Amino acid sequence: MGDLRHVQEIEQVLGGGATGRDSFVSASWRRCVELYGMDPARNDPAHIVTEAELREHRKQAEWMIGAARSGLQSLFRQVAGQNYVLLLTDAKGVCVDFFGDDLFVDDLRGAGLYLGSNWSEDLAGTCGVGACIVTQEPVTVHQDDHFGSAHTRLSCTAAPIFDSLGQLAAVLDISLLRSPTPKTSQNLAMNLVTSAARRVEMANLMAESRRDWVLRLSSSPEFLDVDPEAAVRLDGSGRVIGYTRAARRLFPDGAVILGQRIEEALGLSVDDLPDLMRDRPTEERIVETRDGGALFGHAIAPQVSRTPRPQPRGGVIEGLSGGDPAMMRLLSQAEKIARTKVPVLITGETGTGKTKLARAVHMASGAHGFVSLDCAMATPHGLAELRGQVCGATTLLLRRIEELPEDCAAPLTALLDAAPDLRPLVTSCVGPADLDVPRTLFHRLTGSVLTIPPLRQRQDLGWLVDRMLRRRTASEIRLSPSAKADLLGRSWAGNLRELEQVLDVALAMAEGNVIDLPDLPAPLGEARAETDDTLEQIMEACEWNMSRAARRLGVNRSTVLRRLRKAGLQPPA
Repeated sequence: MGDLRHVQEIEQVLGGGATGRDSFVSASWRRCVELYGMDPARNDPAHIVTEAELREHRKQAEWMIGAARSGLQSLFRQVAGQNYVLLLTDAKGVCVDFFGDDLFVDDLRGAGLYLGSNWSEDLAGTCGVGACIVTQEPVTVHQDDHFGSAHTRLSCTAAPIFDSLGQLAAVLDISLLRSPTPKTSQNLAMNLVTSAARRVEMANLMAESRRDWVLRLSSSPEFLDVDPEAAVRLDGSGRVIGYTRAARRLFPDGAVILGQRIEEALGLSVDDLPDLMRDRPTEERIVETRDGGALFGHAIAPQVSRTPRPQPRGGVIEGLSGGDPAMMRLLSQAEKIARTKVPVLITGETGTGKTKLARAVHMASGAHGFVSLDCAMATPHGLAELRGQVCGATTLLLRRIEELPEDCAAPLTALLDAAPDLRPLVTSCVGPADLDVPRTLFHRLTGSVLTIPPLRQRQDLGWLVDRMLRRRTASEIRLSPSAKADLLGRSWAGNLRELEQVLDVALAMAEGNVIDLPDLPAPLGEARAETDDTLEQIMEACEWNMSRAARRLGVNRSTVLRRLRKAGLQPPA
């Protein structure tokens, strides 16, 4: 009878009726039927990924599991004996870490409250993890808030965990197999899970920030040093290069926090940070906010060794990104592979920085010799002469391997065979599947494949613009807001190379220390990003800013909105 009432209530919502439930629950029910084609009367079991898939999900979330485990253990101790189970899922909803009572392990497995369960909304229907991923806010999905009848006995409270770049990284869920009927019974669970998620974000930010300033903030002096509410990571000029989610409220609504100077949100600059260190009483470390309020601040200085030490081998690689998630994953892979002798194929569009990444891999490897060859200019005779040059060299950069003449494939293969200690680093504008070289040569060149995303997909474009400007002038040159908005809206068919040329022209045209919109050269033959990229990739690169995406696509905002609706895409909350 209960299942029938539940189905009838869902039908009522689909018909536009109100039920008194939270609005996000009703919206999720509608998606379950209209978008996913689900039937609330079906008693579908939990969806469990394969062991191989679980290993891959845990590998991708390894850093978050490490940052969260201590907090999860502490939280589980707090709720011990109350029959709660804790789940940590990745941003796709797959459970990658789990804490539960061994006495109920069979019941938990049956309910899907275990490692490997996938709680994404399109598979599990309305649930705590799935709703949290969609709304990116803490939620409680209590008993028959759940869409599927298999889960209507559960009560699930979930909070999002964001990485230091503002991207959803994980969801922390605290669930009960059985709970009191009132939804308010889960208020304590909500407080616990949101506090734990905030501490995980803080732990992750602190682990990443040993070489940078960190400003931790709290509305109460008593909790400032032990459990602050928010934190930002700052570079030497006071620009934000990382933050916890709670720090968003310090900045103007809609502002892109990364790259902003701290004085744009608070009444201080980077020069004031030493006054907020622990040698001053907590109650005296007051920071004014932009709305006239005040917080208490605790600044943590970069942890610089007193004695010089070698630069980490991966440092030169890390410097190629300003925090773009795809680039950070790529560079992490490049840093690991640099320490080996494995051949590397670097692919990407023209101008994306393939040669620069290859040189960074070489430098991070610690190898000494380096020889570069433009394959389009290669000849059999030249390759024979090259054998003498690579004696003692350990890295051979082969640029534009797709343009290698056919009669050079055999001599190049012979060269690599004759010098077993020679490590090839290869760049190409085409992917491995389209690389037309003999198989014997192909497998000598493609041990690891690194694909650099095009500039139009990168979320650190603002950081790249600022970095290139700083490298091109000794004076303090800055972009006007309209000029920067124009640059962030272009599709950049020529990628980094085109950006460098645009900035060179702008610097020549600018008068004074401000580059304004008229100083920028017009885009020449700009290819629309939609020809190569999915709409979702473009929206993510533009951080779901409709105006910026419209400029990048060369259409108006209404066209962007229409395409989003057609593709079934929704902006994050």
